[in-house]
Amino acid sequence: MPLALLALTLSAFAIGTTEFVIVGLIPTIASDLGVTLPSAGLLVSLYALSVAIGAPLLTALTGRVPRKLLLVALMALFTGGNLVAWQAPGYESLIVARILTGLAHGVFFSVGSIIATSLVSKDKAASAIATMFSGMTVAFVTGIPLGTFIGQHFGWRVTFLVVAAFGLVALLGALLFVPRGIAHNPPAPLLRQVRVLLQPRLLLVYAMTAVGYGGSLIAFTFLAPILQDIAGFEPGMVGAVLLAYGLSVAAGNLWGGRLADRKGAVSALKTIFLALAVVLFVLTFTAPNPWLVVLTVLAWGAVAFGNVPGPQVYVVQQAEKVAPDAVDVASGFNIAAFNLGVAGGSWGGAQVVSQLGLAHTPWIAALVTLGALGLTVLSGRLDNRAEARLASA
Repeated sequence: MPLALLALTLSAFAIGTTEFVIVGLIPTIASDLGVTLPSAGLLVSLYALSVAIGAPLLTALTGRVPRKLLLVALMALFTGGNLVAWQAPGYESLIVARILTGLAHGVFFSVGSIIATSLVSKDKAASAIATMFSGMTVAFVTGIPLGTFIGQHFGWRVTFLVVAAFGLVALLGALLFVPRGIAHNPPAPLLRQVRVLLQPRLLLVYAMTAVGYGGSLIAFTFLAPILQDIAGFEPGMVGAVLLAYGLSVAAGNLWGGRLADRKGAVSALKTIFLALAVVLFVLTFTAPNPWLVVLTVLAWGAVAFGNVPGPQVYVVQQAEKVAPDAVDVASGFNIAAFNLGVAGGSWGGAQVVSQLGLAHTPWIAALVTLGALGLTVLSGRLDNRAEARLASA
């Protein structure tokens, strides 16, 4: 592995950790800053919203900046944002820190993909991107549970200091090993990007992505309070459960990709969304039992992120039909849709907790996920009609 690619993978690990480690720290942060659980949950929403909005906008605005310089600047912004979180005296300053790191997150994966493919031969381009994104998977398996453990034993601020240290190492790696003069095509102008959003078939796929991914976040954002307040786990055990969840996520990603390859994106997503809705509904009843809730969380991880590969493949297939000159833009907007789902799901979960109570988040998450299943069924029927018209013609 080129050292530059290792630096990109470490960057992805740090970014993946900082996005979701806060899930395990929500009770700790809420208690320390004197805010409610729903308010602490908004720290997930605001981060994801800054990713969704900042990614296409900043990618377009920085199109002429040399790739190495931009990568170093992004990791400096990311590291700085985590240092602000480390020193945050209150809730408002922590919000600022989350927005800063979210902006860096959004552009990093766009720029990082270009750099990763430039580091290897063309026949290894897909493997290079997969290697970089493996940093996100490792973050779920090790970074998030480890960050939760550190935050619960040494204070949540120390978690962000450790993540900032990883960001600094990644920054130095980019500075030392990423070559200069990486060729790249400027991103599509904003007007062309907006035109992608006028395609109804692409909007339907984005809705599938946002609703399907966001439904799970209604409950996932408040997984730590569910484990502590309903299942009765000690705070120190939450990290261990999140470790089990992360291992299950890693397996689920592979399973979801293979299922999409074998059955097609729409059929695979029908299976995954249905399974996810069932698991979330079951969680409503298993949450009070420590043993059953762990088994349910393992099943949840196996299907929670299996819906990631399918929509990415599907949006490219649709874009090749309705917007062949903007496939890359359409794919980028699907990443934004994922993060809109995170923002909306976290915000929706906060409303459920404040209005109905923590115990109601799983079954409401299940209902929203069934909505994603309905959108997927509709999209599949539209595909079949289009194929039938083409065949008759």
